[in-house]
Amino acid sequence: MSFVSQLFATTNVDKLRALSRQKILKRALSARDLVAIGIGTMIGGGIFTTIGTGVKGAGPAVIISYLLAGATSFFAALCYAELGAMVPVAGSAYTYAYATMGKLFAWIIGFALIFEYGISAAPVAQQFSASFQDVLKTIGIAIPAWAQQSNLVIHGAWWQVWNWDLLHSQYDLVGAIFVILLSAILSVGIRESATTNNIFVVLKIGALIVFIGAGLFLFHPGHFAQFAPYGWGALKPFGGMADYNSSAQPYGIVAISAYVFFSYIGFDTATTTSEECKNPQHDVPFGVLGALAVGTVIYCATAIILIGAIPWNKVPIKDPLVAALAPLHQPWLNWIITIGVLAGTTSVALSSLLGQTRIFYVMARDKMLPDAVAYVNPRFKTPMRTTMITGVAVALLTLIVPLNELLNLVNIGTLIAFTVVCAGVLYLRKRRPEIPRTFRVPFVPVFPILGIVGSLFLAIFGLSRTTWEWFGGALVVGLIFFFSYGFRKSDPDKVEPVEEPEALQEAFE
Repeated sequence: MSFVSQLFATTNVDKLRALSRQKILKRALSARDLVAIGIGTMIGGGIFTTIGTGVKGAGPAVIISYLLAGATSFFAALCYAELGAMVPVAGSAYTYAYATMGKLFAWIIGFALIFEYGISAAPVAQQFSASFQDVLKTIGIAIPAWAQQSNLVIHGAWWQVWNWDLLHSQYDLVGAIFVILLSAILSVGIRESATTNNIFVVLKIGALIVFIGAGLFLFHPGHFAQFAPYGWGALKPFGGMADYNSSAQPYGIVAISAYVFFSYIGFDTATTTSEECKNPQHDVPFGVLGALAVGTVIYCATAIILIGAIPWNKVPIKDPLVAALAPLHQPWLNWIITIGVLAGTTSVALSSLLGQTRIFYVMARDKMLPDAVAYVNPRFKTPMRTTMITGVAVALLTLIVPLNELLNLVNIGTLIAFTVVCAGVLYLRKRRPEIPRTFRVPFVPVFPILGIVGSLFLAIFGLSRTTWEWFGGALVVGLIFFFSYGFRKSDPDKVEPVEEPEALQEAFE
C-alpha cells in the first residue's frame, strides 16, 4: 500500500457495525439517560462562564450570538445523530472520521477532541474556583491575590517562553487543585453514576430556573432598546476576541458567538457512549438533539432575563447572575445560584476528564496511541496513569492560562471536529448510500454544508490569530507523534475490541 493510500485508509463501516453488536460494553443506557448526560456535560460551566463577557462584548445582541452558535451546533448535531446511529461505536467524531476520511483525519480529530474534552475542564475549573473563593469570603477566608486567578504575563509573542514573566503573573491555585482532586477520584474508581449525574443536572437547571423566575420581578423591556451596540463586529479573518485580557471589549455578535459557543460543548457526549445504549439507532439521535434543544432554550431565556434585570452595560463579568438579583435583597437566591454553579462546574469538569479518558481508550484500541495509554491499574481497575497525567496537564493549564484563551482553544478544537463530522455525512451518503440509516439528516446536502460553513465561519471570523497559532503549533507536535507511532502501528483493517476498564464501562450507568 502506498504512503498516500495508508494516509487516507479508512476503517470498514460494516466491521464497526459488527463490533457494536458484540456488546463488549454493558448496554444499560436509555434515550432519557443520554439526554441527561448531554445536558449534564453541556449545561454548567459554559453558561456561567461566558454570559458575563458575552453581554459586555455584544450587548443585548448576545441573544443572537447564542442563537448563531446554537444553529451551528444544530446542523452538526443532526450529522452526529446520523453517524452515531449508523456507527454506534464509542469514540464520537474520531471514530466517524476514521470511517469516512481516513487515518490522517482521524488523528487530527482525535487531537481536536483533546481540546474539546481534556482542555475544556480547565476553564470550568477556573469558574469553580471563582465561585468557591466567593464562598470562602463569606466566612472570612481570602486567598492571596497572586493565587486567585490565572493571568500569565508575557512580554512579546506567546511562543517566546523566555519572555514569560512568571514572577509577576497570577495563578489559579484553587482551580488547579480542583482538577487534581477530580483526577484522583477518577483514578481510584469512584465513578460518576447516572444517579449522581442526574442530581447535578437538577441542581444546575434548578438554579437557572430560579434565576429566570426571580429575574422576572426585575424585568425592564427598556434595557433592550440599544440591542446591538457593536453590530456584527469587524468581520475580518482571525479578528476574534483579543487574548490575555481580563475584561470584555466591544467585539460584536460574531466574535462573541464564537466565544459563547463553549456553552454548547457537551451535547455530543452522548455519542461517546453509543456502545452502552440499549437501542443506539433511536437513543443516540434523541439524546443528542434533546440535549441541544433543552440547552438552547435555557441559554436564551437566561440571557433575556439577565439583560432585562440589569442594563447590559452594567452587567459584571464575574457572577453576573448573582449581581442581577441583588436588588431583591434575598441572600438565599445568591446561595441557590452559587450551589448551581458549584454543582454544574463539578459535574462538567468530571465528565470532561472522563470523556477524555474514553477518547484515549478508543485511540489506543486502534493503535493510534501506545497500549500503555489504556493500561489498567490492577488494584483500582482504572487507567490511573493516563488519568493522572491528563489531570496534571489540565491542572497546569488551569493554573496559568487565562480564561478567555482557554475558552477559545476549546472552541477551535470543537469547531474543527464539527466540520469533519458534517463532511463525513456527505462522504458516506455518496460512497455508501446502501448502509441502513435509522436516522437521516434532512435536506442533504444543504444541512451538512450549513454545518461546515457555520463552523468554519465562527472559527475563522470569531477566533483570534493567536488562538489559531496555539492550535497550529500544538497540531504540529501532534502530527510528529502521529507519523512516529500511529501511522506505522495502526491498521484500519484490524479494528478489534479490547477489554475496557471497569470504571469506564460503568461510568455512565
